[in-house]
Amino acid sequence: MLISYILQKAVFIKAEVCGVFACLRVPGDIDEVNALKLQVDQWKVPTGLEDPHIPASLLKLWYRELEEPVIPHEFYEQCVMNYDSPAAAVNVVLNLPHINKLVLCYLIRFLQVFAQASSVSMTKMDVSNLAMVMAPNCLRCQSDDPRVIFENTRKEMSFMRVLIQHLDTSFMDGVL
Repeated sequence: MLISYILQKAVFIKAEVCGVFACLRVPGDIDEVNALKLQVDQWKVPTGLEDPHIPASLLKLWYRELEEPVIPHEFYEQCVMNYDSPAAAVNVVLNLPHINKLVLCYLIRFLQVFAQASSVSMTKMDVSNLAMVMAPNCLRCQSDDPRVIFENTRKEMSFMRVLIQHLDTSFMDGVL
């Protein structure tokens, strides 16, 4: 999928967030999301997007559909082991492959913008809600054991929350 388009739509979402309740939590109309995905997959730049839930849903879909998650499987255990340690969580990110690190840092920067008090007051999406919505799109438990999956879901959300709160993404200034 065209990454620059997703980035542009992320900016669109950011610009539209004022007054849009639960923009990243409430899904967009599936037919409109699929139509937008089809356009993007054909390298067509869509126009006339009014509902920010549509590109927000596409953004989440794009992360979910990656063959390997943005945080590769080989780093998964480090993430769930270090879910409550800001320094260790940041260190995991610093050790990701370069492209994964850049994509994840861009996403975290985007979420940090959403986590600012001015946005939270409008969207009702605080850091915990943002982490809950985005964790399954960035981390994938490979266990088949429902107990492990259940326990790790909480740790995945906590890991994402720690990144939103503590990861220095200032090098993304000007990009987002």
